[in-house]
Amino acid sequence: MFSFFKKKPPPPPVPDALTAPTATPAAPTPPATTTAAAAPTPAPASAAPAPGAVAGALDWLRKPFGAKTAAAPVPVAAPSVGSAEPATAVPALAHPAPPPTTALATAPTATATAAERKGWLDRLKAGLRKTGSSIATVFTGTQIDDALYEELEEALLMADTGVKATQWLLTDLKRRVKDTKTTDPAAVKGLLADALTDLLQPLEKSLVIGQHTPTVIMVAGVNGAGKTTSIGKLTKHLAHEGASVLLAAADTFRAAAREQLGVWADRNLVDIVSQEGGDPAAVSFDAVTAGRARGKDVVLVDTAGRLPTQLHLMQELQKIKRVVTKADGTAPHEVLLVIDGNTGQNALAQVRAFDDALGLTGLVVTKLDGTAKGGVLAAIAQERPIPVYFIGVGEKLEDLETFNAREFAQALLA
Repeated sequence: MFSFFKKKPPPPPVPDALTAPTATPAAPTPPATTTAAAAPTPAPASAAPAPGAVAGALDWLRKPFGAKTAAAPVPVAAPSVGSAEPATAVPALAHPAPPPTTALATAPTATATAAERKGWLDRLKAGLRKTGSSIATVFTGTQIDDALYEELEEALLMADTGVKATQWLLTDLKRRVKDTKTTDPAAVKGLLADALTDLLQPLEKSLVIGQHTPTVIMVAGVNGAGKTTSIGKLTKHLAHEGASVLLAAADTFRAAAREQLGVWADRNLVDIVSQEGGDPAAVSFDAVTAGRARGKDVVLVDTAGRLPTQLHLMQELQKIKRVVTKADGTAPHEVLLVIDGNTGQNALAQVRAFDDALGLTGLVVTKLDGTAKGGVLAAIAQERPIPVYFIGVGEKLEDLETFNAREFAQALLA
């Protein structure tokens, strides 16, 4: 039991070297007496013969030095002073070993992150190819003239950029061409990407979680826009970052909507509040109350899809928001609208209607893969600059990413 404590103190080896020549067979015994004498400070503890008491007194020594115990037995017998010095050198070599391990662990992580981002950009470019191909063909000419600007205007309008955003882009592009004295049509394409980035910059904003406990996020949108799927993907991202999430199945209208959200809850190992045939406002109230009681970080409220022209359903959304505010005076902290990127200018009309009814704080643009109307974000930035938190280019989990104005502009004009 005390073998470790005998070998630990460096001073005892000197007396060992003196006593070892006198009694060769009794060499192990003197260290025991020497060790006991070397610890005169806790003399009462050593004098007490009770092993349990001594063991309790030495427990605090074993724990901090436990990592060195494995290194100490290397110089088992320390009859000479020279062998005690390597004993102190061995633990010193044991500590620098971990840093290379962590360095090797972080390098693949950074590489994997860069590879994932590159893969995302490739998917974004592929998804916006239909939109960007018609715009890119404008810059294949040999000179910059009015014909080029007219073709560019037509291409932007065909991409559902909108009249106001198109006029703004053309005016800004002409100014940039004049300031830089550009004569190559291919270089104008880069200037257009810069102008589009400046136009989309107000939409680039991050979703903040943690200022409120829980952070209540209410999600709305028209039928088939991808609300439930986007909630499932967002839940996965939040759970991966360590946030505890509670889902509220307030879509009691669509068939199997509650079951679909339940599948996402099972996949992401999060809790869900649902009622069969219950009132959407009541389900939302119970979810927010449960989220506060359980100390959840995020409560995601899934609502039924509805058209902005269905006034009674829009009033139901307003009721859900009022009831959520009764459960938590500061909630909902985020009101997100999920819009289909294929709808073009109709998406702008949806943003106007839902913003007037609910006061939107963010957008999620889905189904940008394969769309020819990706320019609608420019129209939204010009007329209703509501932040775009996420954009989606597919059905897979990794196909939902945060919006970046520069990346989107480059992908659109690639």
